Amino acid sequence: MADYQKHIVVVGGGFAGINFIKSLGKNPPFQVTLVDINNYNFFPPLIYQAATAFIEASNISMPFRKMFKKHQNFSFHLGKLLNIHPESNTIVTDTGNLTYDYLVLATGTETNYFGMENVKKKAFPMKNITDALAIRNKLLLNLEDYIQHPEDPNRDAYLNIVVAGGGPSGVEISGMIAELSERVVKKEYPELAGLTPVIHLVDAGPALLGPMSSVAQKEAKTVLEKLDVKITLNVAVKDYVNDTVILGDGTEIKTKTLIWTSGVIARELPGLPADKFGRGRRVLVDRFNTVKGYDNIFAIGDICYQDTDPNYPNGHPQLAQVAMQQGVLLAKNLIAKDRALVLKPFSYWDKGSMAIIARYNAVADLPKFSFTGLFAWFTWLLIHLFPIAGFRNRWKLLGNWVWSFYSANSGLRLIVRSERKRDNKEVRTNIPG
Repeated sequence: MADYQKHIVVVGGGFAGINFIKSLGKNPPFQVTLVDINNYNFFPPLIYQAATAFIEASNISMPFRKMFKKHQNFSFHLGKLLNIHPESNTIVTDTGNLTYDYLVLATGTETNYFGMENVKKKAFPMKNITDALAIRNKLLLNLEDYIQHPEDPNRDAYLNIVVAGGGPSGVEISGMIAELSERVVKKEYPELAGLTPVIHLVDAGPALLGPMSSVAQKEAKTVLEKLDVKITLNVAVKDYVNDTVILGDGTEIKTKTLIWTSGVIARELPGLPADKFGRGRRVLVDRFNTVKGYDNIFAIGDICYQDTDPNYPNGHPQLAQVAMQQGVLLAKNLIAKDRALVLKPFSYWDKGSMAIIARYNAVADLPKFSFTGLFAWFTWLLIHLFPIAGFRNRWKLLGNWVWSFYSANSGLRLIVRSERKRDNKEVRTNIPG
């Protein structure tokens, strides 16, 4: 190995970034630095289960340093990307600057509020562990507040929950809240006299699970309606004012909780010229995931827009499988590039998509057929269990799932927060648990 090793800086520790680093191997021919605003990787497909107190956040999370403790030439930099300086091969973070030979951008997406400032300020997104714990606290606090405010004329707002967005995330959290309401709230909150939260699922499109098959769409609607979820289609949320969600048709829903799963947009990458971005703020890349106009900056996962794949001329869907496959291939290509070998262009292998609707009920769209029900649920469980980072987490998660599904008693319905005084003001902070 040469005395001088090229330095790869990877910004973002999601599916794309983690699979890229893993695919370089435990003894890569590079120095690798991972930059992330969090010190842990988490598993987004199960974030809604942490948000509904069904599983522990620790079951779907793992610290980067622990994940890569056996990887030589690896280091971690905790920080937020502030700027990219391509001319000097440098990035600026809020905790220091880093120079690179190769820069891999894998920052993913953030919640898109479509310019609605009130929604941005007051709604609950569901993009990360912090968001999930905030939702969990809010759902539990609402029940306690409803009990403690019998004189409030708008008391029903505590029990009304609006979920904006009928994609997989919106469908999954709606079904999970409905399940917990039926199986837990009625048992543990006698003061509610049998009342349970009312879930309103709102989507601007004509069907739930828009990108999926008609089989999946029909099943999702049928199952959620049986769980008493109020479904409103072809109408978008337009505002959220005074604890009232206002829809595009003028309908108003009183609620203390608006959960926003309605859209995403690529994270900003300050420093790259405007002509490097396409729709949805995604970075334009060539067939090798190289950012157009550069030879040492790459973008993978949800952040990039690649139109060179013959099967996806309008870009790939922003799915975990795309990110994982791009990360794996880019690692192989950079090793090949370092050895002056031929690079392989990216081609997405579609393994299908799926979503859980309720207890023992899921929908699955595989490349050649679709199916629903218990078998789809087991298939979902198998596919989503094994990518979980860490062997211990995998089996711990499975054990928690089995116990929770049978007993409806996860033991996680805790309102966890710290309170301290700062500048004579009370500050409340969620504590991951």
